[in-house]
Amino acid sequence: MPVNKPPNSRKILVAVAWPYASGSRHLGHLAGAYLPSDIFARYQRAIGNDVLMVSGSDVHGTPITVRAETEGVSPQEIVDRYHGEFVRQWDALGFDWDLFTTTGTANHHVVTQDVFLRLHEQGFIDQRSSEQFYDPEAQRFLPDRYVEGTCPHCDYKEARGDQCDNCGRTLDPIDLIEPRSKMTGAVPEQRTTEHFYLRLGDFSDELRTWLESREGWRKHVLNFSLGWIEEGLHDRAITRDIEWGVEVPVDGLGDGKRIYVWFDAVIGYLSASKEWAAQQGEPDAWQQWWQNDDAEHYYFIGKDNVPFHTIIWPAILMGYGDLHLPTDVPANQYVTFKGGKASASRGIGLTIGDALDRYEPDALRYAMAANLPETSDVDITESELVRRINEELVATWGNLVNRVVSMTHRYFDGVVPAAGEGSDADRALLESIDRTLDEAAGNLAAVRLRAALATILTGAQATNQYLSELEPWKTAKTDMERTGTTLNIALQAIAGLAAAFAPFLPATSATVLTTLGLDVSARQPAWGRQEVATGTTLGPAVPLFSKVELPADED
Repeated sequence: MPVNKPPNSRKILVAVAWPYASGSRHLGHLAGAYLPSDIFARYQRAIGNDVLMVSGSDVHGTPITVRAETEGVSPQEIVDRYHGEFVRQWDALGFDWDLFTTTGTANHHVVTQDVFLRLHEQGFIDQRSSEQFYDPEAQRFLPDRYVEGTCPHCDYKEARGDQCDNCGRTLDPIDLIEPRSKMTGAVPEQRTTEHFYLRLGDFSDELRTWLESREGWRKHVLNFSLGWIEEGLHDRAITRDIEWGVEVPVDGLGDGKRIYVWFDAVIGYLSASKEWAAQQGEPDAWQQWWQNDDAEHYYFIGKDNVPFHTIIWPAILMGYGDLHLPTDVPANQYVTFKGGKASASRGIGLTIGDALDRYEPDALRYAMAANLPETSDVDITESELVRRINEELVATWGNLVNRVVSMTHRYFDGVVPAAGEGSDADRALLESIDRTLDEAAGNLAAVRLRAALATILTGAQATNQYLSELEPWKTAKTDMERTGTTLNIALQAIAGLAAAFAPFLPATSATVLTTLGLDVSARQPAWGRQEVATGTTLGPAVPLFSKVELPADED
């Protein structure tokens, strides 16, 4: 059942990129969209907002049919394999979805067809003859990703017919230089075929006005989007000669046609919201997010998906009418591994599954959050992940919690001692922790997650410095009242830091709060510094994290 929210609770939609169920996801995907969205959603829940976080596996992507044909199995077998893998990994990482579904549901097909029909009825979709690549050896039309060649913008030799992985430009197969069929290697021929087109150009002026009104967007997102407008928007085919996907809901094209993945995948944010509402037994509940002017929509994607979420999806929403436009699209840049862009299809970068075999989930979350590519590409090595975990997470935060709880057990039998009158140093620490929470909150709200995490770590460093200066292990020999005050203040600081770390480190933060006798029954611990009551019996001092070793195969 839905949780009751305070009267001033805001409706926050956290819409997360849909991974192709065509192969294992890597750390570039984790840093690009999935981890940031969970951190942001957890923060919004912590401050009392009503969050709906949705996504799912994209089961209609051409990479799925490519892999299925390569392995000689059905597309559904590929989908079932990798959707199950995604769900297991999200669970291991502690992701708190409201719904993680697929584009293969009957609900998604119905919602996609409804959007198609509305746009078609209003004249924003029309039927045209077009030239499409045909493989004369395979004797079939080729979907975009079945065509490879040289990018006309950057001369990358392995660009796909829908996009160049090197420069990030969205392409049409006909744009490629020296195109070749991915199926047979043959030079494809252009043949005439019938398709439906989204009249994207009809929305140019409205999109420009809307984009120019955006405030606080990341510069690379806004500049790229406005650049598309300035270059002139081209109408885009939204059907393909394929047999795997959402059925076209009107006649006229003949057999063997489906709605193409880039059109139906973005509709998944709406269809997933409707599916979630139906599961709650409140089928109209989705309207509180989609037909509510006060709602806020945040789209978490990688930069290669920017035009689909700042141009194409808003155009679809405008054409449909009475649906909320994006509030922000905080797209991340690329993660590279030893200089090469992470790519599932090309096997570059550590997979999420391999990383979870090597690192504890919260430790992996921390190391990746500290390296999020928010404003520029970030090159990640395992030596950097290990350094972050050992030198920051273990040494600064984990050891802080462990030694304060251990000293409380050693000197006060695990019972929180009373704080005396307190000194300037005591008051200064708690004031700094409260400022840490305020500063981190501002960064989290603005989706500056790396800065928020760095601020929280600074708070932990300040608490360690406080202990180093007051030395409770020494005063325990001469002044137990002073020792009790020091440990009490340190426990109060840890309580505030645990709440701040919770969006980043959900499992271990819950452990800390439970150890301190604080409430963790809610879905997400409340934001702020709870008071650790004098006389509380603490839980045992259990190490939060283990140090990790650099893998033998890391340079």
